[in-house]
This record gives sequence, structure tokens and C-alpha cells, in this order.
Amino acid sequence: MTTLHDLYDQHGQSPWIDNIRRDWLDDGTLAGLVAQGVRGVTSNPSIFAKSLASSSAYDAAIAALDTRDPEVVFESLAVADVRDACDVLAAVHRASREEMTHGHRHYADGFVSLEVSPRLARDTGATIAAAQRLAREVDRPNVMIKIPATREGLPAITEVLGQGINVNVTLIFSTSRYDEVIDAWRDGLVLAAGRGHDLAGLASVASFFVSRLDVAIDAQLAEGDPRRGTIAVAQTAAAYAMFRARQADPDVAALMARGAQIQRPLWASTSTKDPRYDELLYVNDLVADDTVNTMPDATLHAALEHLDVTRSVLVDSETTARAARRLDVLGTDVDLDEVTARLETEGVNAFADAYDALLTTIEAKFPAGSSHNAASA
Repeated sequence: MTTLHDLYDQHGQSPWIDNIRRDWLDDGTLAGLVAQGVRGVTSNPSIFAKSLASSSAYDAAIAALDTRDPEVVFESLAVADVRDACDVLAAVHRASREEMTHGHRHYADGFVSLEVSPRLARDTGATIAAAQRLAREVDRPNVMIKIPATREGLPAITEVLGQGINVNVTLIFSTSRYDEVIDAWRDGLVLAAGRGHDLAGLASVASFFVSRLDVAIDAQLAEGDPRRGTIAVAQTAAAYAMFRARQADPDVAALMARGAQIQRPLWASTSTKDPRYDELLYVNDLVADDTVNTMPDATLHAALEHLDVTRSVLVDSETTARAARRLDVLGTDVDLDEVTARLETEGVNAFADAYDALLTTIEAKFPAGSSHNAASA
């Protein structure tokens, strides 16, 4: 047993890994991480771009495809990776469904996330169509389609859930937007139930991005300011308190009574960006029941070595409220609403830039003499 097993078994938090690589699937690395307690996988264009640029594991597959459209090539590679990762996590998924059946949990686990193109973040209809296509192509019960929590993404979240497709809502930076995400999830489940979908089989997480907030706030504060490195945890505490409060809403409680899974908060961007901060700041401090923490490689391995759950500020409602109250003394020199709105825009743009870089990397891997957008054979 590892610290990751204890995190789930004793504290109700699922450790996921924020990385996916073809070589990990081929050489058993991902399976080994699952054996150590990893219970899910997230991915995004930045992760795929890094994997493609740093590895030759995809070269043969790219050469074998009969298209030179980089977007089509990427989707084919990503779907294959996510499908295979879903198979690695299938036993975790089945076991968690069994736990649900016996009333031990209110959610399933063992999911692998695949993101719609970040170019669609402001297009509701195109996001819905892409989510349908990706879910159909992966064709696994434990795939989650990632949809950004933009204004245009909210109705897409509702509709995609309403079609019985698992959704990972990504790029949440503020509690006000998180409140809207909960509404979108609730409305999606109502739609799904009306269309005859099994609510017990329909999963969703709400991915709250953590460390980027401290990076943005710290940049506005002087060295030595006691608020530095504290606001991200405070806002995450406020989000967790909102999650608990919204579970008590009559309409949400009614869905739960019909067997629906809860939409768990997922703590994303949990590696520290300032080397002066504890490398497990956004792990140790944020252990909480009914949540997920998706960690990049280095953070996950650090958690395996020296996780300290006693530091969590989310152990009960009192400590959660105390941590969240740090937001009340943030001060007029920092506009939290402006910062989180800017982070959403920057997050969408960063993923779009990573996606463009990924396509450029794919084009560079095309065999010599092949042309972009060459007709299929």
C-alpha cells in the first residue's frame, strides 16, 4: 500500500496523474502507476505537445496514417492513447462502480480525460459536436470529455451531459464561475434523466485551477507580503465550501436520490511554480473527501514519498471556512474578479497556442516529400 492508496481509502480523495504518453502505455509505466494508487488520467494540448516533441513513440503511427492533415493526425493519436489508457484504468472503473452499488461512494473513478480542441472554446455548437465525436471514437465507459468553463462552454456542458457523455469541466478559476458550472451540471443531469440515461453511469468533475492564481496574485504583491502564496488555497477552500453547500440544494439532492453521481471538484494545476514554496503545497493543504487531485509527474512522485495529509485545511467545515476567510482580507489593491477573468482568457489562449505548436510538431514529423493536407489514399 502507498500514500496514494491511503489518500483514497482513508481520506476520500482520488489521486490522478496529469500526463499521458504513448511510451507509458507501451512499456507498462501507466499500469505501474495505477498499481501504486493512481485512479485517473488527465490530458491537455500542452501535455500532448510535450510528449510528441520529446519522444519518437508516435513517429511510426504518424507515418502509417493516410492523411497529412495535422489535426486529423493528432485526433487519431490522442484517441488511441486515451482509449488504451481507459483500458488500463478499466479495473479501477469497474471496482468503483461496485463501491457505488454498495453505497460506499457517490461517484465512479478510473477516468481518462480527452479535451475538445481549444480553438472551439468560444463556440458552443462546435464544442458539442466535437464532444460527441470524441466520445464515440474512444468508445469507452470511462472516458471523460474536457470542456472549458467559458461562457460559451456552459451550455455545451449541459447538452453533452444530457446526451449521457461524461464531462470534465476544465479551466475554472473563480467561485462565481464554479457556481455556474454546478448549475450546468445539474441541468445536464436533468436532461439526461429525461432522455432515459442512467444517472448512476454519468460522471463529471469540475477542474479548479489552483497554482496559477498564486502566480498572478503574487506578481501584484511586494516581497514579504503575508498574502503571497496563500490566496490559491483560500479560494480552493471557498470552492470546496460551495461544493458542500450546493450538495444540499433540493434539486441536487433530488438527483442524488435518483442515483446520480456527484460532480466532484478536481484540483488541477497543483504543482508549485515558485521554488520557495513547498512542492506539495497544493496537495497536502487540499486533501478533502469527494475530491480529485490531478498531479504532474514530479508532484505525484513527491506525494508518494512524503505526503502529509495532516496539513490539509479542508478536513472539516470549520477549518475550510477559516481558510476561505483569507479572501475577505485580500485588500483593495488586488481585484480578484479581474485576476480570475484574465486567467480564464490566458488559459484558453495558452491551450490554443499549445495546440498550434502541437500541430507544427506533427507536421515536422511527416515523412519527407509528403504534403500538408494531402488527399487520403
